[in-house]
Amino acid sequence: MLNKKPLSRKLFVILILLVFCSHAAEARQEIVAVQSVRVEPYEEAIKGFKSTCDAQIQSIVISERREADVAREINRVKPDMVLAIGRDALSAVKKIKNIPIVYLMVLNPQTMLSGENNITGVSMNISPEKQLKALLQAVPQAKRIGLVYDPNRTTYLVKKAQHAAATLGLTLMAKKASSSKDVPSLIVDMKEKIDVFWMVPDITVITPDTVEFLILFSMENNIPLLTFSEKYLELGAFMSTTIDPFDMGVQAGEMANNILRGKSGERIQQAHARTMIVSTNLMVAGKLGIHSNLASALEKSRGEKIIRNTQTIN
Repeated sequence: MLNKKPLSRKLFVILILLVFCSHAAEARQEIVAVQSVRVEPYEEAIKGFKSTCDAQIQSIVISERREADVAREINRVKPDMVLAIGRDALSAVKKIKNIPIVYLMVLNPQTMLSGENNITGVSMNISPEKQLKALLQAVPQAKRIGLVYDPNRTTYLVKKAQHAAATLGLTLMAKKASSSKDVPSLIVDMKEKIDVFWMVPDITVITPDTVEFLILFSMENNIPLLTFSEKYLELGAFMSTTIDPFDMGVQAGEMANNILRGKSGERIQQAHARTMIVSTNLMVAGKLGIHSNLASALEKSRGEKIIRNTQTIN
């Protein structure tokens, strides 16, 4: 006669596993990811987020829907969290009060928020101190930094830049502009008073016309441009300090995991992007006479126009 006890024990174990797996699937938390548009940096950011946060993620792209549809979908799903990717996405969801919200790929998010307890995230802003340190590695003789900003847009960023410059023993000459028309004259006034001009992400100041003017100003006066986007390197800026979208997604995913595991969102402070990509236009460096500090980079570049160096800036 067959012994039924081992078989019964196996069936019992299988049933327990099935029940456990079923509960685990049911317990998987849900996130609605609201994305401003489909562009490569945002796609990289969501990949980084998904690589870290093990939640069920449903995506909504604002450019493909009406804003009212976004709110309606979030209300229908009732997710455990909302992920906002991009400024328009954060603007569309920031009125939600009863669901934790994590944002990323947003410049100067503090200008959009009013101390909401349920919102935190990773800012696209890179620590000004880290940017200036990277600049000084390439141009150690730079002591006077100039920038132009709109006080209605980037005062918060400029205050941090002033503090960082003072910490590093640098002089920061920050001029206020209320219109892009003011920018050229303010820049000309800095001639012979600065060693580097720092382009900050301010849409009042940075326009196609002002960028063209800045490039000419830089070349005519041998004043390097430090900028926030690699696209300006191609136009003639000397150095850019930019974020790594994938790692920013990973950073936001770590933040989301902490919140979903029960840590209060209001205790998880907003963070700056922790990884910085420093890129240098070697041709521009040569035209500006910045040779000695970039000699090793020129040797390693094998004739490439732009070199890149990724730095973790925790």
